[in-house]
Amino acid sequence: MNQPLQVVRHEGMRALPDGYAALFEAAGRQSFFVSNSWFTNFERSVLPASQQARIYGVEDAGTPTAALVTRIVRRGEGFWAPVRLEALGNYYTSLHELVAAPEQDNRGAIEALAQALGSGTRDWDLLDLQPLDVQSQLYRDLPALLRRRGLVVQTYFCFGNWYLEVGGQPYASYFAGRSSSLRKNIPYYTRKLERNPRSRVEIVTGGEHVERALRDYEKVYNSSWKVPEPFPRFIPGLVRTAADDGWLRFGLVYVDDQPAAAQIWIVHGGIASIYKVAYDERFSKLSVGTILTAKLMEHVIDVDKVSVVDYLTGDDDYKKDWMSHRRERWGIVAFNPRRIRGAWQAIRNIGGRALKNALRARAIGTAPTAKK
Repeated sequence: MNQPLQVVRHEGMRALPDGYAALFEAAGRQSFFVSNSWFTNFERSVLPASQQARIYGVEDAGTPTAALVTRIVRRGEGFWAPVRLEALGNYYTSLHELVAAPEQDNRGAIEALAQALGSGTRDWDLLDLQPLDVQSQLYRDLPALLRRRGLVVQTYFCFGNWYLEVGGQPYASYFAGRSSSLRKNIPYYTRKLERNPRSRVEIVTGGEHVERALRDYEKVYNSSWKVPEPFPRFIPGLVRTAADDGWLRFGLVYVDDQPAAAQIWIVHGGIASIYKVAYDERFSKLSVGTILTAKLMEHVIDVDKVSVVDYLTGDDDYKKDWMSHRRERWGIVAFNPRRIRGAWQAIRNIGGRALKNALRARAIGTAPTAKK
């Protein structure tokens, strides 16, 4: 008789047993957002000293088969501020997912997690997992499983995600399919930049130039339209980690030897993710940001041979000029009716009827119905 899967809770990434290294490595081949490198940098550079990651590990006879990486945090002040069990992430995170080997059937693992989460609700008022791929098994299966355990569940839209299916074409073919304005402006402004002997485009992938690239990125960022980073250690930590792992494509444009534009791309698992873009507004008339995007696009298509280029978070209009497809990221929120703050949050967000249905279902052992 097969033993049931066990869910073991670990507090902090450093507390994970050695057996989890292979699991995170396998999952990380699918997305760097579920790699050990990503979570470790996030925990180290974003979380305050009073917080750490909470990992729910699913184990089969002691061997890890899946993991859900979360954190406990209280949002707001006062008695009614809920204690939240959240995905370990924030606005830096463009995708959260179950840590599991690619193409693995995770139904059993998700059922075990739902059972553990449904029975271990003494220290949180609501569960919030986002942003999730709507095609993922976690998003498809978890809401119904949580409802069966008496939680009040709702799904919600997070953001649109634009991406390019490269389809094996070279950059020249890709560029020929862009809008007339891009096909006209990019060669024009590139030639204009190249005529200045003190102007250039660089792509840094690692080595001794990383720290200089980071310093120049800070100069560009501070001269751009963007608000200051609330966690100043995160981006440098991510860049250094990506450089060490061979994922970094750090593009910079210099005009008169001054940094004018900077972009951080991460190439991993056949996907080029456009993570950070900024330009010094003094050079906006030179289209330095557009030039840099084109140079990096050419590099990842012709040199790295990626299959997908991902613009990650947001429905900004300019992304349509570069990408071919759009998809959506959604979230799952589950309210815990066994705690007064959880019940209050369910009433505020969904309504009293949904709470009554959940409590009735828990009492008779059936699943309540809920709308998406």
